[in-house]
Amino acid sequence: MQGAGAPGGQGRAPSRPGALSRPRVLLLTYLLTTLDLTCLFMQFSVLPYLSRRLGLDSVAFGYLQTVFGALQLLSGPMFGRIQCPVLVALVANLLGAALSVTYIPASTKGARAGPPGGPAARVFDLRAVSRLLLQPGVLPVFLVKVASGFPSGLFMVMFSIICMDFFRLDSAQAGYLMSAFGVLLMVIQGLVIGRLSSRFSEAALVRASVLVLSLVGLAMALMSTVFHFCLLMPGLVFGLCLLNVVTDSMLTKAVSASDTGTMLGLCAAVQPLTRTLGPTLGGLLYRGFGVPAFGHVQLAVNLLVLLALCRQPTPRKADKVR
Repeated sequence: MQGAGAPGGQGRAPSRPGALSRPRVLLLTYLLTTLDLTCLFMQFSVLPYLSRRLGLDSVAFGYLQTVFGALQLLSGPMFGRIQCPVLVALVANLLGAALSVTYIPASTKGARAGPPGGPAARVFDLRAVSRLLLQPGVLPVFLVKVASGFPSGLFMVMFSIICMDFFRLDSAQAGYLMSAFGVLLMVIQGLVIGRLSSRFSEAALVRASVLVLSLVGLAMALMSTVFHFCLLMPGLVFGLCLLNVVTDSMLTKAVSASDTGTMLGLCAAVQPLTRTLGPTLGGLLYRGFGVPAFGHVQLAVNLLVLLALCRQPTPRKADKVR
């Protein structure tokens, strides 16, 4: 039986004292992600009500969220004053960091970071990012991911304000709604997406996700009560999950193994980009045109994306296997 450091052990994680097996590493990764998102949404659910108590309107709250997105995008280690939810999030993330350092391997892939004898890769290498985006089949998929998901991101950024002003919910009721959103996200992403991926091509699934988001945009434009939102919420979660999972899969498979990390970083940067631009745009859109404007924008953008996708030839099944 070969060790992780043996020549034949490529692709295995390096063994070290206390390291977990691959299934347990995946389980711990899911646990840490759940912990992180729970703490993040704990803060999101409290912040709008606190900002309203401090006298901020929807546009000012949008500016506040823009600052948050910019800091997240730049990975700036900046923290505000401790509220109870922030303190709980701090302790939980410290626990997650301790578990990560103790049990998760430093490397889970056997591929080299670059060609032998080549220059060491820099952390902020815009030339490498541009090279990846210009590879065949990468830029169109990345643009679809950004364009199709951005209108929904605008709505979700302003969702807490919409819960207060449009749905007239208190903080507890908004929390219940976000919990239902999280449960739907977990069920659809864990039980539905994988089965669809095994039966349909990735191109077909991307088109389906854009079509669903278009229909959700139409329903959102007609929405007037929280009951209407509960009816369209499964479609919204399904469309976003399908779009993100399939486009991430397509993008990572389009590049070499050594570029997978960079591509995953680009995919992960889409959400901070939305949180940087979205709050200001969403605040102005909400104040100027109301909640139906989010549905109109989502419908129009996704219909344009769907039209562009339908004009592209559908790849054959053999192309997918290769």
